Amino acid sequence: MKKRWLWVIGLALVVPIVALCGCSPGVTRWANMPSSMPSPLQVSLDGQQAGIWVTGQGKVMATPDIAILRLGIEVQEATVAEAQAEAAEAMDRVMTALKDNEIDEKDIQTQYFNIRKVTRWDEYKDQEIVIGYRVTNMVSAKIRDIDNAGAIIDAVAVAGGDLTRIDSIGFSIDDPSAYYEEAREKAVADAKAKAEQLASLAGVKLGKPTYISEGISYPPPVYREAMIDMPVPAPVSETAISPGEMEISLSVQIAYAILG
Repeated sequence: MKKRWLWVIGLALVVPIVALCGCSPGVTRWANMPSSMPSPLQVSLDGQQAGIWVTGQGKVMATPDIAILRLGIEVQEATVAEAQAEAAEAMDRVMTALKDNEIDEKDIQTQYFNIRKVTRWDEYKDQEIVIGYRVTNMVSAKIRDIDNAGAIIDAVAVAGGDLTRIDSIGFSIDDPSAYYEEAREKAVADAKAKAEQLASLAGVKLGKPTYISEGISYPPPVYREAMIDMPVPAPVSETAISPGEMEISLSVQIAYAILG
């Protein structure tokens, strides 16, 4: 009876092993399958990488039509209340000067506001002593009439007085779409010229594009000058501002088919 139970247990162990072997794709049973059965692994050599791949560059020089002025007020007083009150009053005068020079409220944005403690080290007491509190309020103003940028800077300096801080002025283009169209034409022409040269050197004929991708790098404002943490005196004559030129670039990646 004991031998009979051992035989039954052994048979139960053999059956799962046979089932597993039958399901394995690595056994010889697959080799006996008809050739029409699809292979579990197929590699296509007709990928998108076939052909001549090139990158074209297009660059256009443009004159900025807007100025971005970063300015504000900085005040230091014995208490927070005194510093904040004086800063608020001075900032109101600066904002009025901006609006009087036709700067829309939507084009004025707060960039930085900070109240911090000002201390010094007392060697006699061997400790840090609070000597006051400093309030800094900085905004950016978008000047759409770029020829008026110098006059606006002067008006702000007068309004804020010695509390005025001019951090930087940058130049940009409000709507660069027309420049990107021109840069795109140049980039495509550059890519085609490169592909034609490669086809000629390789002794093949260039076909039609099979893939096109564009990469745009939007230019940040170009900053010409920065005056950080420096009091701005009342100007004697109007501040001269020169926007200069800025570069707008675009790249395209194109794949061309090879005809033969």
